[in-house]
Amino acid sequence: MITKHLKQTIIALALGQLAVGVVQAQSNVVKIDGSSTVYPITEAVAEEFQKAEKNAIKVTVGISGTGGGFKKFCRGEIDISDASRPILKKEMEACAAAGIKYFELPVAFDALTVVINPKNAFIKQMTVEELKKMWEPAAQGKITRWNQVNPAWPDAPLKLFGAGSDSGTFDYFTEAVVGKAKSSRGDFTASEDDNVLVQGVTQDANALGYFGYAYYAENTAKLKAVPVVNPKGKAVLPSMDNVINGSYEPLSRPIFIYISEKAYERAEVKKFVEFYMKHGAKLSREVKYVPLPEKAYTGNMDHLKKGKLGTVFGGTAEVGITIDELMKREGKL
Repeated sequence: MITKHLKQTIIALALGQLAVGVVQAQSNVVKIDGSSTVYPITEAVAEEFQKAEKNAIKVTVGISGTGGGFKKFCRGEIDISDASRPILKKEMEACAAAGIKYFELPVAFDALTVVINPKNAFIKQMTVEELKKMWEPAAQGKITRWNQVNPAWPDAPLKLFGAGSDSGTFDYFTEAVVGKAKSSRGDFTASEDDNVLVQGVTQDANALGYFGYAYYAENTAKLKAVPVVNPKGKAVLPSMDNVINGSYEPLSRPIFIYISEKAYERAEVKKFVEFYMKHGAKLSREVKYVPLPEKAYTGNMDHLKKGKLGTVFGGTAEVGITIDELMKREGKL
């Protein structure tokens, strides 16, 4: 016969074991959020990693935009932040205030891609000036037809689709095209989820949008990439080769993951990051991004081993950095 006291003891032990199980389950989860641009790489790595670990470690990957990811990261809610631009000064300050220290690891290069509907037969190329005329704040409510951007283009409605304000792609595009990060007209269809933008452009013959190259590469039958005139006056299409040779300017950019120092002390996070650096190049290529040279990934591991925290960027948006320049800079951290 079970006494009342023994029954309470059994219940207490069972609850204790349950609590331990919950803690263990939570400790075997790697939480990631942030950029929709970096998402395809991180998601591919997460899938392969979970297979390799026979699902003993769970990896969750969210999409809240680079800015949204950094907000969660600097509140200590996630272990890793996907970012399609370097961390900004205000985010650095937020992390510092919360005692969050971090490693900055570049993982690939992206060709930010301007796209139109395949039914659009009049756009052969575009200049940065034309893009600026479409997207600058002064265009709001005024530049609403294609011929207002270029008189040679038809008198047809201009429908714009672009990254939301929490997106690193929004920050980079506005810096590269308008000349100031976050400086943009507001009357366009915005989303941090690039799949929403893909759908918008595919459904409207008069549409133009922009997002990371991987989302264009997945939808080449439904979208047309626009050659953008670079600083040397040459119209260049986004491609892996054109990112590597530096001709796709100014819309070529490095993309990153940021790892919390505290999170990296956990075995499951360390395992995942090591797996990412080992397989990141191959998986970046598979999801249509430009992998970095092998020494970039080994350099990242060296930074982790030596505890080299912080960023090689000054907390401001930068445009036009090449793979070679990135490598030199990261080497000085």
